[in-house]
Amino acid sequence: MRSHDELTQQVESLQRQIEDLQAQLMQAQKMSSVGQMAASITHEFNNILTTTINYAKMGLRHKDPETRDKAFNRILSAGQRAARITTGMLAYARSKGVRREEIDLSQIVSDVLILCEKDLQMNRVKLQTDILGHPVCEVNISHLQQVLLNLIVNARQAMEGGGMLYVTVRSSEDGTMGELEVRDTGPGIPSDKLPKIFKPFFTTKEADKNGQGGTGLGLAFCREVIESHKGKMRVASTVGQGTSFTLMLPLAAAAESRKSA
Repeated sequence: MRSHDELTQQVESLQRQIEDLQAQLMQAQKMSSVGQMAASITHEFNNILTTTINYAKMGLRHKDPETRDKAFNRILSAGQRAARITTGMLAYARSKGVRREEIDLSQIVSDVLILCEKDLQMNRVKLQTDILGHPVCEVNISHLQQVLLNLIVNARQAMEGGGMLYVTVRSSEDGTMGELEVRDTGPGIPSDKLPKIFKPFFTTKEADKNGQGGTGLGLAFCREVIESHKGKMRVASTVGQGTSFTLMLPLAAAAESRKSA
């Protein structure tokens, strides 16, 4: 029979393997989200290059200072736009750390929307962002960005013919939680399926023509991340009207008091 120490070592080894597999799955989910936006980001860069080339030609054709200043300003604006997208993509794709930092949830929203706003436009989804407060939470920024991006991509996929996407940031009524809500005007989720959506491998959709979506891992991952932050993830849905996901995270001060409790 195995000794107690041998069993303990085996359990610890299995735990490390599980943690490694979870990290790999998290990275795979991240790359899947990037892949789903690849076409729209490529299209956006093509627009930026077209703008840059056209205004460069204008600057070469016209010698007057006013026209050249206009051309230079448009080229600069296009370049800055490209830099923001590239910086956001690189930060999102590379970040694997476990460190948590205090950040305004509205900044998380701003950073993620830089990556996906063109994707929403191309799929005829109008965006309304409501910043009703500036709750500061202590989070793993990369993980929370990934959760928000997953929810936005899911919402966009649910609205095949286009629709409205509402992203709201606010503090809870009791002042202890920061809330981030993503609401769509899609077909909604039937009541009999709603209790199952956070179960791994359960899905309400099939993979699209590009093989994206339909694994049933996205929402399970999202809830795991939020709960690891001592937060909650709530869903409300009405068939024919849409679905709302709300992320609730302890405010930085509240998070600190929970650690000492």
